[in-house]
Formats: sequence, C-alpha cells, structure tokens
Amino acid sequence: MDLTGQLLIAMPGMGDPRFEHSVVFLCSHGDDGAMGLIINKPARDVRLKDLFSQLDIAPASDEVDAPVFYGGPVESARGFVLHTPDYTSRLHTMDVVGGFAMTATLDVLEDIARGAGPGRSLMMLGYAGWGPGQLEGEIAMNGWLTTEALPGLVFDLPEGEKWAASLKQLGVDPLSLSASAGRA
Repeated sequence: MDLTGQLLIAMPGMGDPRFEHSVVFLCSHGDDGAMGLIINKPARDVRLKDLFSQLDIAPASDEVDAPVFYGGPVESARGFVLHTPDYTSRLHTMDVVGGFAMTATLDVLEDIARGAGPGRSLMMLGYAGWGPGQLEGEIAMNGWLTTEALPGLVFDLPEGEKWAASLKQLGVDPLSLSASAGRA
C-alpha cells in the first residue's frame, strides 16, 4: 500500500491532541515509513511575512503574505513548502503524484517573495513522520481515514473547512463519527 499523494484524515478520539481534526498530505510513504504535512492547522502568531523578516528576505510587494501552517511535530523549526508542480527549485524539489510538489530549500521562499514562486502553495513549519509500519498500524486501529488529495481542497479551501470537506469527499458526515474507536 503506497499512500504517497493521499490525504490522511484524523478520526475523532485518535488520542494524540497534536493531530486532532488534522488533515495530513502524505509527501512520501513506503517500506521505510511515511512523511506528511498537516495542511489545516495554522501556526500560532506566524505569517509568511514574519518568516521573510527573520530570513532577511525582502518581498517585492506587501501583498506577498500568507499563513504559515504547523506541518507536524518533527523538526518544527524546519520549513517545507507544499505546492503545485509549476515550480521547480534550483536546488531540489520533490515531485509528488497527483499534481503536487514539495520544496524544503530557502530558494522557494526567495522566489515566492519575488513573485516567481509556485502558482499555489502552503508554507509549513515541521512535519509529521512515521517509522516503518507505524502509519499502517494507526490506520488499522481506526486512527486515520484516507482519501484522494485534490488541489482545490488542499490549496483553496480555508483551513477550518478542510477536515469536514475531506470526510465529505469520502461520503462521511462528520457529525456521524464517534470519538471512540472500534473494530467490527
């Protein structure tokens, strides 16, 4: 099972408050584990313009600003940009299936500041990671649902709507979910 490019939807009662109501875009998934970015939890008190200031990047316009997201609990000071594949870093961009790419090098922020970055993007601090077999175990224990990652859902919806929209994409009414996990 390769879930690269899919969304993980946290089930109620998962037990880890860091992932409560999270939607995670999986950048990679394989035998050696998984790496993903939470796409619906803005970081507290951090915006893109703040990062530009800290990194001494001068944006070409005051309009170049966006929320920065809490990408996950691993390496929370490291930045990742999930974006459309219309942009490729001079240093390294990871192509992800389904019309997505991810860049974790400083040049993507410099290009965004100049107006030469990707058409659509989300900036994250930190990422979510799973060791070999860990994510599969969490899915088996009903901690996560999976669904297709659609660019409109990932990039265009307000963060507060992404969890419910992801569930509805599966035909699941968020109000019908129980906070207690079980197996039939």
